[in-house]
Amino acid sequence: MSTVTLHASGPLVPAETWERYAEPARWPTWAPQITGVQVPVPRLAAGVEGRVRGPLGVRLPFVVESVDEAARRWAWTVSAGPVRLHLVHWVSDGPDGGSTTGLRITGPLPVVVAYAPLAQLAISRLVRPLDRAP
Repeated sequence: MSTVTLHASGPLVPAETWERYAEPARWPTWAPQITGVQVPVPRLAAGVEGRVRGPLGVRLPFVVESVDEAARRWAWTVSAGPVRLHLVHWVSDGPDGGSTTGLRITGPLPVVVAYAPLAQLAISRLVRPLDRAP
């Protein structure tokens, strides 16, 4: 198993950045690798099971392992057959206002290395205002 930790800072305030995590229906708005989410609840909670939909209609099951709203921290495990990725996310105050988000990914080295650039793009978008069509 290998672990990589990523960070991104941007102008979005921590409360809004957290809400983008806490409401799974919002994940596709900032995570380009997620095209849809199926969950039985509108907000993250420990024990929630669901599926994320990715490119080409790939659906991967996940389990939310923990959620700490006060600390703005949550963890989940995503599965692809026998391969499991454990992801821990957090949001904190940014260095110049705004917010910083972190992501720790643990899993098989080739999967972690392949996923890290997409994850970095996603968390960089997470801390920025959404692009709006004119």
